[in-house]
Amino acid sequence: MRVLVHGSELAAATAAAALSWVGHRVIWIPHPGDPWSRLSRADWLNREPRLAMQLEDSRAHGNLSIVEADDLSEADGEGIDVLWLALSPEQRGDLAQPVATLVRRAARGLVLVNNSTFPVGETERLEACLGEGIVAVALPDLLEEGRAWETFTRPGRWLLGCDDAVSEARVRELLRAFNRRSDVFQRMPRRAAELTKLAINGMLATRLSYMNEIAGLADTLEVDVEHVRQGMGADSRIGYEYLYPGCGFGGPNFSRDLMRLADVQSASGRHSLLLDQVLDINEHKKETLFRKLWSHFRGRLEGRTVAIWGAAFKPGTARIDHAPVLVLLDALWAQGVRVRLHDPAAIPSLLSEVGDHPLLEVFDVDPYDACHGADALMLVTEWKEYWNPDWGRLAGLLRERLLLDGRNIYDPAWVAAQGLVYRGIGRRANPLTERISVVDAGTSAGEGP
Repeated sequence: MRVLVHGSELAAATAAAALSWVGHRVIWIPHPGDPWSRLSRADWLNREPRLAMQLEDSRAHGNLSIVEADDLSEADGEGIDVLWLALSPEQRGDLAQPVATLVRRAARGLVLVNNSTFPVGETERLEACLGEGIVAVALPDLLEEGRAWETFTRPGRWLLGCDDAVSEARVRELLRAFNRRSDVFQRMPRRAAELTKLAINGMLATRLSYMNEIAGLADTLEVDVEHVRQGMGADSRIGYEYLYPGCGFGGPNFSRDLMRLADVQSASGRHSLLLDQVLDINEHKKETLFRKLWSHFRGRLEGRTVAIWGAAFKPGTARIDHAPVLVLLDALWAQGVRVRLHDPAAIPSLLSEVGDHPLLEVFDVDPYDACHGADALMLVTEWKEYWNPDWGRLAGLLRERLLLDGRNIYDPAWVAAQGLVYRGIGRRANPLTERISVVDAGTSAGEGP
């Protein structure tokens, strides 16, 4: 098939790479607000496994053409079978006029695949905008950042919002190469597919926020929340997914999908108190590590230095959209705390967001460099390289030997036995182990370098 992909989202880049990889002839037109000249240098694109490599390979083999929106004279709209639309909510509105003109020159029967996350009813609106002879289907973006190629080419499911058999057949043929193991399509009406995508992320966010509330209660009652999490997850009606408490969630898609769902609720006249609480709990949790630091030092924070491991909103990406670290940095700097931060991928994005701050030093090679002269270490993003540190070296670097684990990836008893003071999200070390570790700190962890 001949496919026109329009947009600058991760979904657009992944679709262009994957569809051209399996033999479709693809023209990719990035949005004018984020052209290819900028996208090609973006950290989030180049750090996605296989994605940038496949784009270049498809271009070399002639299956993919990347054309800037202001230079569509190079693009031929004749014979286009599918328009794949992947725009951000900020780019919502009518298609860029040159793209719309190109699409209208296409043969009748063109199918518009709306792979964007927009308000419910947007697919129908787009169909009306493009005029007679074009049918629009909803195929909500279900990609996982950091695993975009894998989730597109080996999907667990596609939510296909489709009202006729002809367009369903076109989409199935388009994605046939990725649907061989089993039928992963769930067909439903277009509005149902759009709402389902928002509802899924709303449910996941609710689970995360609820678990964070339980972690806070566990802290108050001196209960280790890990026992509670395992007990809840063992119940077949609940399961283990998204039951990990932490210092808040972020990300461009997850966060804005929740806002879209809130907008849909408000527009329908059914304001959601539950969704408001979910969002409020998450924003509150982004300050959790700061509050634990404040409590440990009894509010005397000015002049202290804190090391932070991780800035990206999740491991495997260079993005910091709505990331907890942004709230945490503001809180620390307001108290005059100097921050030494390490992240293997997100430093350029962080500096672009916060600028050259006098209380910030950044590192992207050795995470231990961030710990030199620090009073405490905050674990914010659970990159794999942080999971098994050299505990003796870490204890020797941290002046107050305080570890604040914002993702609960460490065993509290083990950390305490290495001579560090552990503070997690609802986690507790065995009191006896913690007392012994304080006595043995010098021998179990060593004096450090």
